[in-house]
Amino acid sequence: MRPRGRTGPLIACAAVLGVLTGVVIGYTVQYDRPPTPLPPLSQRELPQPEPLPESKQPEPLSAAQDRMVKTDGDLRRLLLKKPEGAQAVPGEVEGDWLSLAEYTQEFTEPSSLFLQLTGLHFRRTAGTSWERSDGSRVNIRLVQFRDAEQLSSSFFLQHQLSYMADAEYAGNEGKPVPQTLEGRYYVHDEPYREAGYEPVYAARALARRGDIVMDIAIADSKPVDDRTVLSLAERQLERL
Repeated sequence: MRPRGRTGPLIACAAVLGVLTGVVIGYTVQYDRPPTPLPPLSQRELPQPEPLPESKQPEPLSAAQDRMVKTDGDLRRLLLKKPEGAQAVPGEVEGDWLSLAEYTQEFTEPSSLFLQLTGLHFRRTAGTSWERSDGSRVNIRLVQFRDAEQLSSSFFLQHQLSYMADAEYAGNEGKPVPQTLEGRYYVHDEPYREAGYEPVYAARALARRGDIVMDIAIADSKPVDDRTVLSLAERQLERL
């Protein structure tokens, strides 16, 4: 069986070597030729546009219109508020920050995710949680990246989406979150079962708004319907 993960790098290296070879050959040919004089400019002076007078300058965006004003501020204020009648979850954050170490501890392979996020220009995470008297629990995380050099937020979102169809997770391909390019929500096909405990039904919504990845998880003692998880996702995205 062919080792996985090697074909792509080998093809990429061959392509790079091909480009470099072409550059070297082209440079050698040009080096042996006499220089070719450049044609004169057709215009001695290029026209420069006049700056707009101050009275015609466009108005700056208001704080409500400028998304960066929101996302560069206190990320905790953009989290959904705990609904009336819900209680805080013991040991969970309620509208507060999580360090990178705290956030990665919520996953099955925290050390691997810690290294991945460090390389992806992780910036910060804010989260909140609540539970209702009927046993349902909601967990929301907003994970922000520094996307100046690369779309780290998109890469992280795609990584999270990539395993959700596996049988040990949702077991299905999920459905698109409306008005997002990559967002999807999942209602797990099967509940989590453990001897001595009632089955736990789960759902999850993942989407991206700018440099922020939204991650919502729901756990309940009864099946979770699509509308419940989608409503939470849409309301949280509106706040972003």
